[in-house]
Amino acid sequence: MLQATLQILEFNKIVALITLFTVTAPGKKLAQALRPLQQRDQVELSLQQVNEARALLEDRGSPPLGGSYDLDKTLEHVSTSGAWLSVTALLEIADSLDAARACGRYFGAEELAPSLSTEVKQLELLPDLRDLIRASINPAGTVLDSASWQLADLRSQSKVLRGRIRSVLESMLSDSHFAGVFQEQLITERNGRYVVPVRVDHRGRVKGFVHDESSSGQTLYIEPAAVLERNNALQALLHEEQREIERILLQLAAHVGGASTQLAANQRILAHLDYCAAVARFARLTDANMPQITAKRQLELLQVRHPLLLLDNEGQPRQQRAVAIDLRLGKKHDTLIISGPNTGGKTVALKTVGLLFLMVSAGLPIPCDPKSRVYLFHKIFADIGDEQSIEDNLSTFSGHLARIRRILKHVDGNSLVLLDEAGTGTDPAEGGALALAVMDRLRAVGARTVVTTHLNMIKSYAYLHERVENAAVEFDPRTLAPTYRLHYGVPGASSAFTIARTMGIPGKVLSQADSYLGRQERDGLAMVEQLNSLHTQLEQDRREAQQLRNQAAQEREKRRKLLSEFEQKREQLLDKARQRAEQMVSETQAQMRRLLKETRQLGTKTDGIAVQQQADLMRQVRETKDQLHTQLPEAQTRYPAPTKVTSGEIVRITTLNTEAVVRQQNGKEVELSLNGKVMRLPLTALEIFEPRRFAKTAKRTTSVRSHIEYSNFKPQLEVAGLRVEDALPQVDRLIDDALLHNWKSVTVVHGRGSGALRQAISELLAHHRAVTAFHAADDSCGGNGTTVIELGE
Repeated sequence: MLQATLQILEFNKIVALITLFTVTAPGKKLAQALRPLQQRDQVELSLQQVNEARALLEDRGSPPLGGSYDLDKTLEHVSTSGAWLSVTALLEIADSLDAARACGRYFGAEELAPSLSTEVKQLELLPDLRDLIRASINPAGTVLDSASWQLADLRSQSKVLRGRIRSVLESMLSDSHFAGVFQEQLITERNGRYVVPVRVDHRGRVKGFVHDESSSGQTLYIEPAAVLERNNALQALLHEEQREIERILLQLAAHVGGASTQLAANQRILAHLDYCAAVARFARLTDANMPQITAKRQLELLQVRHPLLLLDNEGQPRQQRAVAIDLRLGKKHDTLIISGPNTGGKTVALKTVGLLFLMVSAGLPIPCDPKSRVYLFHKIFADIGDEQSIEDNLSTFSGHLARIRRILKHVDGNSLVLLDEAGTGTDPAEGGALALAVMDRLRAVGARTVVTTHLNMIKSYAYLHERVENAAVEFDPRTLAPTYRLHYGVPGASSAFTIARTMGIPGKVLSQADSYLGRQERDGLAMVEQLNSLHTQLEQDRREAQQLRNQAAQEREKRRKLLSEFEQKREQLLDKARQRAEQMVSETQAQMRRLLKETRQLGTKTDGIAVQQQADLMRQVRETKDQLHTQLPEAQTRYPAPTKVTSGEIVRITTLNTEAVVRQQNGKEVELSLNGKVMRLPLTALEIFEPRRFAKTAKRTTSVRSHIEYSNFKPQLEVAGLRVEDALPQVDRLIDDALLHNWKSVTVVHGRGSGALRQAISELLAHHRAVTAFHAADDSCGGNGTTVIELGE
């Protein structure tokens, strides 16, 4: 049954495509033997290794497998005692060893390919054998002199003897005694012996043996008697050289035979690497991914495409992109009934389910969303297409029944069953009833089933059983063309009249056909079409809403990143300020120690000048200390981000470093009131105080600008007599409270004194972002002892 199912679902075409992408003969053999695997761990390992090969392909380009040859016949030949190998076979072995070494480097990246890197570590590089072959045979296939000293000596003798023979013949060619005898001044070879071209009419003037004549008969190729002995000696040397070459090849063959086990293992590994790289190329061209293997008996194929709609038979991408669909089975429903118009994609959807399942079972990635989930059913059955056979006396309906009989005989609870055009080929009522009975049987044994149909009886089956679901292939009534999308929860209309109209069937015929339909049938068809139209519109609205939600999420993420970057920059600036402050502390402490030392030295003197100097030094100490405190950045107390807030609670906005009042909380977002304005921020952008603070609720008026009671706020602050480090936080708090209460002007009474406190407050106000201006008060209001602060919006 499996072989028939593989053929029906066109798994062989996937095998052929992957075979196209192999580069070695062993890899091609391995690809051609591709079949579904038996164990889950085998499937997961194969998927992982293909994923690793794809990562390497994208990072490093194609693997160096071109030198890997099929060595099966060679290794079988050397297993025979006394066998020797040709130079071609030996070079293939050396090339295969070079390929193994190169693949060891290519696939050895553990960070990109941990599984494949473990596999290539098992390659036996056999450097001694490889070097021996390379030292004995050059790439052109010639046995080198370095192969043995005997061969080198024989070739040296042959070279000397050749030179002597040519010297004798050249003397003859230039001898005036033989003028006009030779056809041309040329020394050539016939049958491995040196000869000269003699004109046929001067043959008697050169003693020797005739080895050949020209096609015209005007030239004879004669071996002169003067070189006869030397030619004989050369032939003897050449025979000895050939025997020595055969001895060398026999010796190399023995070395190969001793390493035949390692070479065979290398070939298996290299073939598997070639296969993984071929599948990786296929996956890249089809945008295939590795789905999740689940232990639950369900299929959740998201955004899947049929691979044969993506690549042609030559492995080239098709121009028209296939429509992606979602195919779900087993999570909430054990049976899926797909209906809709002809040419709408029902059978393609059915074949897509079966073929993609087979591919995953064989350890192949599939064109899908990576979140897809696949259960590895133990069996798969398919009744797709016409099995009519004149020879076997089978009609279309009989062919379907034969398949159904085989399916019912072998199906169990771990089976996936695919039935195309259930109930067709006979009377619709009887065929539909038989199809329903078959579906009952399949559901009873626990199988997962996908059915395509046009019969309303089968469509209505989904409404009678809880775990059976309808799905419709979409048909656009405006363009009168299928969209190939799949909608769940509604049956599909066959739209036979619509398709017939697009195919050119005369209108009168269609009108007559419509008259044969009963009113109830017409109403039912119209209702199905309306349901499909409504579902299509709802699906479009859902997609648009999802797109808007995605855009909103992107905007929120963008805003969060901007706030995060702002906070990071703010922290960086504060860190720099603190580092500068620490440096100033060190410098000031050193200066204070120096001044105090001078003060103590002057403390022993009693004259008025010394006392005055001591007083001056003490004043410098105080001024230096005050200057230090005015320039030290105040450490900001950090509070935790809240998980829940209460209406009326005061919180701090971390990025703005200001306080706001909570209006209400909506999930993880909080609606805040700040200066009479409403804003929304996530909880992570806020801090709560410890202990928690709450604003007093103001009495309702016609114009409410804040939830904080105004009567508690005083626009004037007394800090006279306070130290700088105690006064500045109170001034900063005064400004914040004034902003919250919408005051435009406040005053700070600091007194005249030495002027240090006034100077520190002025520096604070000069850098405060909410202060637009500040100045001394009128003399009647305190003069230089009071500062008036003007605030912006």
